[in-house]
Amino acid sequence: MKKLLLLAFILFSVFCLFAQEKPLTQSEYVNLLNDLQRNPSIKAEVVEAVRRRGIDFQVTDGLIGLTRTKSGGDTELSRTLREAGRRKENPAAFQLPSAKESTSVLEKSREATLKAVDEMPDFVVKQMIQRGISYAGTSNFTNLDRLVVAVSYRSPDISGANGAEEYRVLSINGAPQTDTKPKGSYFDVGGTSSTGEFVTVLATIFKGENDAKFEPVDTDVIRERKAIVYSFAVSVDKKPESISYGNVDSTVAGMQGKIWIDRENFRVLRVESNATDIPVDFRVRAAKRIIDYDWVSINNEKYLLPILSDVRLTSREGKEQYETRNVIRFKEYQKFGSEVKILDGDDEEVPAEKVKKP
Repeated sequence: MKKLLLLAFILFSVFCLFAQEKPLTQSEYVNLLNDLQRNPSIKAEVVEAVRRRGIDFQVTDGLIGLTRTKSGGDTELSRTLREAGRRKENPAAFQLPSAKESTSVLEKSREATLKAVDEMPDFVVKQMIQRGISYAGTSNFTNLDRLVVAVSYRSPDISGANGAEEYRVLSINGAPQTDTKPKGSYFDVGGTSSTGEFVTVLATIFKGENDAKFEPVDTDVIRERKAIVYSFAVSVDKKPESISYGNVDSTVAGMQGKIWIDRENFRVLRVESNATDIPVDFRVRAAKRIIDYDWVSINNEKYLLPILSDVRLTSREGKEQYETRNVIRFKEYQKFGSEVKILDGDDEEVPAEKVKKP
C-alpha cells in the first residue's frame, strides 16, 4: 500500500511539473494578477512566469488595463504580456535569440554605441520637465512644477576630456526667467534634477573598464522595431551612479537594469536603470531612470538621442518616504549655438495621471 501511495505521489508530482510549464490560461493569469495586487513583492515571479510559460489567450486592451490596475501601473509586466501575445501569434518572428545571436547583437551594439558617443556633435536641445511627488509606493503623483530648460552639449575635446552639458532654465510654471547664465545643472532651482541622459548612461553601461554583466531576458517591440532585452549590472566599485541630496550630501552607487537593443541595426532603443548598493544611512533610498531613444536630425544628419526620460527618486523625510518624478521631453535638437525659444505649448501643464509613461 505504501509503495502504491509513493508511486501515486511521484506521478502526481510529475503531472504538476508538466502542468506548470504549460502556457498560462487567462484565468491563471488573472489569478496571478490578484496575487500581485495583494503582494507587490512577487512582481518578478509573475513576470518570469509569463516569460517562461507563455500564454494561450489573446491580449486585449481590457486585459492590459486590468494588468496596469492590479500591478499599480507597472510597465514591465504590461510589456512582457504584450510580447507574450506576439510570440503566441507568431512564434518564429518573436522567438528568443540563440546564445550566438545574443552575443553578436550585444557586441555590435557596444561597438556602434561607443563609436556614436565619440562622434556625437555639439548641439542644443530644449527640455520640457514636469515634476511631481507622491508618497513612496503609491504612484499617485501631484504636480509640483514645470520647467523649460535649454541644454547645450559639447562633445569631448581632443584631449579626451568628458563632454560638457550646460543647463539654462528658460521658464518656471510659465514665467520666463531672466537669469541667462548657464549652469552645470538646474540644481539651483531646487527639487529633483538629473543629468547625463545624452551619452553618460550609455557610455557607463558599455565601456569595457566598467565590466558590465549582461544577460538576454526577453524580446520586445519599441516604435515598431524588434528588440532583444538584456539585463545588465555594473558594480558599485566602478562608481557608475552619483546621487546627491540637496547640497549637503552625496554618494555613489552601483547600477543595474535592462537595455533594449534593436535586433537589426544594433542601436539602443531604451534603458531602464536602478541604483544599487545605496548606503543604508543615505536619505535617498532609491533612484530609477527610464530613457527612450530615437533618431533625430541635427544639421541634416541623423543621430540616436533621448526623446523621453522618466526619473524617480525615493527619499526619507523624517518618518515618511516620498517619491519624486521628473518626466522630461526632449524637443528641437539643433546645432550648437542656435537660439532656444519657448513656443506655444512648451510650458503647458499635463495632468499627472495623463503624463505619458515611457
